[in-house]
Amino acid sequence: MILDLFRLDGKVAIVTGAGRGIGAASALALAECGADVVIASRTQSDLDSVRALVGSTGRRAVTVAADLTDLDAVRELAHVAQREFGRLDVVVNNVGGAIPLPFLDTTPEYLEEAFHFNVSTAHALNLLAVPLMLEQGGGSIINISSVMGRVAGRGYAAYGSSKAALTHYTHLISKDLAPKIRVNAIAAGSTATSALEIVTSTPELKSMMEDLTPLHRIADPQEIAAAVIYLASAAGAFLTGKVLEVDGGTDAPSLDFGLPDL
Repeated sequence: MILDLFRLDGKVAIVTGAGRGIGAASALALAECGADVVIASRTQSDLDSVRALVGSTGRRAVTVAADLTDLDAVRELAHVAQREFGRLDVVVNNVGGAIPLPFLDTTPEYLEEAFHFNVSTAHALNLLAVPLMLEQGGGSIINISSVMGRVAGRGYAAYGSSKAALTHYTHLISKDLAPKIRVNAIAAGSTATSALEIVTSTPELKSMMEDLTPLHRIADPQEIAAAVIYLASAAGAFLTGKVLEVDGGTDAPSLDFGLPDL
C-alpha cells in the first residue's frame, strides 16, 4: 500500500531545535511513523513534554538539553544516537534563526553568528551523522531552510543570506553523499511557532502575514512535519538535492517591517 512507503519502523532520527514548533512536530511525526528519536534544544522542560508525546506513540525519545550554537554539543547528538540506539537513519537540522535587523545594524559579527547558527551547526552534525548512516547502507538528511532564502525584503540580510546558504549547501552536499545518503531541504513559510508568537499575538501583524500569503493563513508546524516525513521515508526515495517550498505560495516576505529608506 502507498501509505506503507511513509513508515519508518525501526529507524532512528535526530531532530535539533525539537523543544517546540517545527522541531517538536517533526519529532512526534517521526515517532508516529515508527522511528525512535534523539531530540535536542535548550530547555529540558520543553523536551520532556515532547518526550511524553513520543512515548504515547510507543516509540522512545532521548533528550539532550544543550546550547546548539556550541558545535561540540551538536556533535554529541550523533554519539547519543549511536550509544542509545546503535544506529542513525535520519537527521533533521531544524535549529537556526536570526532576528531581522536594519542594514546599518547588521554587523559583520551578527552576520557570522547567523551563518554559524544556520549552517555550521548543520554541517557539524552531518559530519558525524554520515558515517553512522553509511553503516546502515544510507539515510536521509533534511535541512529546514526558509522562504527568505530565495525572496528579498528589507531587514533580512543576515537571516535570508544564511538560509540561502543552507539551501545551496543542501544542493552541494547532495552530490557529495549520493547515492547512499539523500539530502533535501524544506523552505518553510511563516509557521505558527514560538518564534512568531509576538507577531501572531498582534492582530494587525497577523493579518498582514495572512494577507501577504496567497493561501491567506500561517502554516501549522504539522504541515512542515508532513514534508519531513515525505523526505525521510521511502516515499521520497527518488529525491535528493531538492527543496520543498512549503510556504503557502509565498513569493515575497510575509512580514514588512516598514524600514525607511536610508
